[in-house]
Amino acid sequence: MANKANEVEVQANAEFLVQDLDSFGKKLAQVKEAQKVFATYTQEQVDQIFKAAAIAANQARIPLAKMAYEETGMGVVEDKVIKNHFAAEYIYNKFKDTKTCGVIDYDPAFGLKKIAEPLGVIGAVIPTTNPTSTAIFKCLSCLKTRNGIIISPHPRAKKSTIAAAKIVLEAAVAAGAPENIIAWIDIPSLELTNELMRSVDTILATGGPGMVKAAYSSGKPALGVGAGNTPVIIDSTADIKVAVNSIIHSKTFDNGMICASEQSVTVLADIYDEVKKEFAARGCYFLQGEELDKVRKTIIINGALNAKIVGQKAHTIAALAGVEVPESTKILIGEVESVDISEEFAHEKLSPVLAMYKAETFDEALAKAAQLVADGGYGHTSSLYIHPAQKEKIEKHYNAMKTGRILINTPSSQGGIGDLYNFKLNPSLTLGCGSWGGNSISENVTVLNLINIKNVAERRENMLWFRAPEKIYFKKGCMPVALDELGTVMHKKKAFIVTDSFLYKNGYVKPIEDKLDEMNIQHTCFYDVQPDPTLASAKEGAQAMKLFEPDVIIALGGGSAMDAGKIMWVLYEHPEADFMDIRKRIYTFPTMGEKAYFVAIPTSSGTGSEVTPFAVITDETTNVKYPLADYELLPDMAIIDADNMMNQPKGLTSASGIDALTHALEAYASIMATEYTDGLALQAMKNIFDYLPSAYENGANDPIAREKMATASTMAGMAFANAFLGVCHSMAHKLGAFHHIPHGVANALLITYVMRFNADPVPPKMGTFSQYPYPHTLERYCECARFLGFVGKDNQETFEVFIKKIEELKARVGIKKTIADYGVDEKYFLETLDDMVEKAFDDQCTGANPRYPLLSEIKEMFLAAYYGK
Repeated sequence: MANKANEVEVQANAEFLVQDLDSFGKKLAQVKEAQKVFATYTQEQVDQIFKAAAIAANQARIPLAKMAYEETGMGVVEDKVIKNHFAAEYIYNKFKDTKTCGVIDYDPAFGLKKIAEPLGVIGAVIPTTNPTSTAIFKCLSCLKTRNGIIISPHPRAKKSTIAAAKIVLEAAVAAGAPENIIAWIDIPSLELTNELMRSVDTILATGGPGMVKAAYSSGKPALGVGAGNTPVIIDSTADIKVAVNSIIHSKTFDNGMICASEQSVTVLADIYDEVKKEFAARGCYFLQGEELDKVRKTIIINGALNAKIVGQKAHTIAALAGVEVPESTKILIGEVESVDISEEFAHEKLSPVLAMYKAETFDEALAKAAQLVADGGYGHTSSLYIHPAQKEKIEKHYNAMKTGRILINTPSSQGGIGDLYNFKLNPSLTLGCGSWGGNSISENVTVLNLINIKNVAERRENMLWFRAPEKIYFKKGCMPVALDELGTVMHKKKAFIVTDSFLYKNGYVKPIEDKLDEMNIQHTCFYDVQPDPTLASAKEGAQAMKLFEPDVIIALGGGSAMDAGKIMWVLYEHPEADFMDIRKRIYTFPTMGEKAYFVAIPTSSGTGSEVTPFAVITDETTNVKYPLADYELLPDMAIIDADNMMNQPKGLTSASGIDALTHALEAYASIMATEYTDGLALQAMKNIFDYLPSAYENGANDPIAREKMATASTMAGMAFANAFLGVCHSMAHKLGAFHHIPHGVANALLITYVMRFNADPVPPKMGTFSQYPYPHTLERYCECARFLGFVGKDNQETFEVFIKKIEELKARVGIKKTIADYGVDEKYFLETLDDMVEKAFDDQCTGANPRYPLLSEIKEMFLAAYYGK
């Protein structure tokens, strides 16, 4: 489906183009008939359709984002990917268990029963600012509630909007939905949009104030949204770095086109200069003198927003105004005084342009914010940055704000749409403004919101965790003693060993078999695991398991054998699991361990697979690697016995050692790093720097170095099993898949480029995670360096010393300088580059990277690593 989405072409409805009143009438009749059938479906049928459609939309998130950008010229492709992902996966996960058919609630004590019935046919008006994500959101919402939907796209975004609707429709029909349950106007016009509003049962309107007013004036029930003019207050007690970086993170998201994005910031006088300094340090530009007037005349023309600035970069908007600013400028900031509508900066701007006010007191700041809401943002969103202990001020703020969303210490774009920075705020791309904004609802649109409700959403951090195998045994020579538990404690009867042919033929399996014989445990061995385990091999092993029926699985080897064992384990315990589903993001892993106990025994010191919930499988038909991640894949027991690692060849020692170092570095820099993972990562790094050279040079002649490297590998594995990895691994996965460079070597070639990329104190994009307050990766790398004894006069020099030491370590263990040095053909590398870039961007590891990478930035790092620049 993902490949199909890359080739999406907008086609007319099969029978005819919806382009005039006659064709519209015919299509409406078809949708109404389809909806009558759909209204009879059960909850189980609806949920199956909802899931299939969500998966299809999510798989097409990247090509749809590209299409929307190319068609409209607005926003940022990578941010549109996030919006499409949000509209598909977040909406699915939030509402997948919500009852929408038949009896949804019953109180026998009071005798009250609630029964859900669909509204009928929904008319959906889609804006040019969010042409694909809003279409996905509305289509999925209608499928979940058994409604039909007809879409009226914006004329300047019809191609991408129809493409999104078509993908959802095809997946829904394939899953059992009626054929015409989703439809659209092929050639939109004002006449057809008005006819749609008159003809459908309910209107779901997202767009400008004129369009929303027309929806409410149509005589039909309407769920619409008002204009946003989000005012932000930064109180004296706020964490200034968190506040400023959160505002930048939000305001630059898709170049400011989310209607909840910040339009003004009012700062208390005693911290004003410090806030201004932080904005400037993070890449924002304060307009001076005539520049301010020039931008005023550009953003608002004849009292209305200039469409040419919507979703454009700050540099582009400045150029339109005849103002020179650095190309990297994130936001144009105008320091103004008036909050009256006559002040151009007081309007909603839908772009990275921000008004900044100074207030002597908190009450003055409240008055300014309230006036800004009254002048153009009634009912929408307001935001406050403040110390959480300031309860009285927070209460004063939410009592003064006539807005449906009141966000505390939260980026308003990402916070307003829900489920990212507060998990009880419903995810939605249609944000109601209540009676204040002339809307019928005040919440994020759901089927249950029929009254005005204020939502005070304080920033919250996710619950964190530390997960490891139930039992981890380590020390040279520990394997026989640890295996003894299988017989004496667990009373296992049948063991299935998974390994590769090299280890089997060279006697590595025999000590395990001897111990199993001693305990009278029957055993068999599958030793056909390849260096990059394939799905076909995993299925073959699972079939052998099915015939043997083991109650314990022992995976012996490097990452490949352990990964293959995990996949076989899944297929053995749950043969009903469709592996095509496991590759999809919208999937719940089955409960593991009901048939067999899983033991992982590593023979190399690098992957950490023995203590991680990850596995990588290769589809032999496409040669694409799929990383799988779920804690159900975590082994039950890990046995780290250095006796199994003594004879690793030099190449494996080198590659696996630097792989372990990369695990530790990425886990420490991850946006999900914790104190629990930091200590493991740091000690792993120290072991690697102290012992990898000797393990490489002396091998079995230095058993202490071998054991220390085994410990480092497992500790780094536990660190990244809980903190996760970053873009270095995302890129390494693709470099290995496309050009067959060993995984550890691929990481080694990329890691210092990624470290420089991450260490930028003013990155264009920072990672999105509630625990991650602002960019500070340079400081994190310096913590690692100082722990290892690498110190300079300041952070920058310390970082450079650290980079130098990593490069020296790589050279000492035989890692070459560039990708080209490993014989990768330049022409083929360049031919595959764009595909590698997109797949690396979409890799599961990318999300935890502290700097959210643009596609162009990943490409630059690949090129730098190839040529050694």
